Amino acid sequence: MRLDKFLKVSRLIKRRTVAKDVSDQGRIWVNGREAKASTTIKVGDELMIQFGQKRVTVRVDRIVETTRKDEAAEMYTVLREESNASD
Repeated sequence: MRLDKFLKVSRLIKRRTVAKDVSDQGRIWVNGREAKASTTIKVGDELMIQFGQKRVTVRVDRIVETTRKDEAAEMYTVLREESNASD
């Protein structure tokens, strides 16, 4: 599945166009490598996403074409959440 579609279906990012823009800005890494929106995602991949001042690392657990809102969080496991704010 494409990275931008996975981010939308899993609801990590609300809209697919936003997911594409974020990846085009170089704010998403898959298994340690910068990823484009068209990058193919597989079960077991690690995604690191930069959300403003927060960096979230998740592991892909399931890939499904569509899912209900309450089941979307089952598609991934949050491994780390880091704040980039310098206090």
